[in-house]
Amino acid sequence: MALPTGIITYLFTDIEGSTRMVQRLGTEFDEVLAEHNHIMREAIAAHDGVEVKTEGDSFFAVFQSPLACVNATVTAQRQLHNTSWREGGQVLVRMGAHTGEARMGGDDYIGIEVNRAARISGIAHGGQVIISYTTRSLIDNRLPADIELRDLGAHRLKDFDDPERVYQVVTPGLSVDFPPLRSAEVRHNLPPQSSEFVGREAESEAITHLVSTNRLVTLTGVGGSGKTRLALHVAGSMLDRFPGGVFDAGLPPW
Repeated sequence: MALPTGIITYLFTDIEGSTRMVQRLGTEFDEVLAEHNHIMREAIAAHDGVEVKTEGDSFFAVFQSPLACVNATVTAQRQLHNTSWREGGQVLVRMGAHTGEARMGGDDYIGIEVNRAARISGIAHGGQVIISYTTRSLIDNRLPADIELRDLGAHRLKDFDDPERVYQVVTPGLSVDFPPLRSAEVRHNLPPQSSEFVGREAESEAITHLVSTNRLVTLTGVGGSGKTRLALHVAGSMLDRFPGGVFDAGLPPW
């Protein structure tokens, strides 16, 4: 099947604690993995998703509809939860999704949006589904009655300067309460940005240095030159330097 293009939703999943399961079950893990793969493939196909590739117990799939992606995760999690596993326990799968523009690199997807989706999946716990702010904004008013989205706040993703606001998919019959996400939660009120920040590396570096060594830094320039966007980008990139948090304190007009 041809890989979809345009604006798509990326889904990454993997089994939590699979290495320990292999050590405990030995060759019997092959049967667990086969059943897990069957459940994942059926859920992806049932909601018109396309399996891009698998690696070990990890799945990478894409969907042309963000709502279809969320429905696929719910279908898969319910089936995983209701399956009688050989080991007598649960196979807990973490899932993360993000919507963005497709960039092709041969027979695979490449680019920042793929990396963002993978990082979102990486901060989830087994049995948990996490989606990005972008994905949430596209489906919030179209969710089935038995699915809701829980705001988990903004979190730092590995190798990303700006924090990502993420949401947990909540539905009856599945676990709802999980430990804190696998990231350092960021105390801030910086607004989410609708586009990736590109360029202006020299200005960003200079402002970062100034903020690190001065109590007050003022950006000046003509209206519309991007001062606010630049300031928010630098603020987001410095969150880990200020344990007390980083906040946008809007000033009234003169």
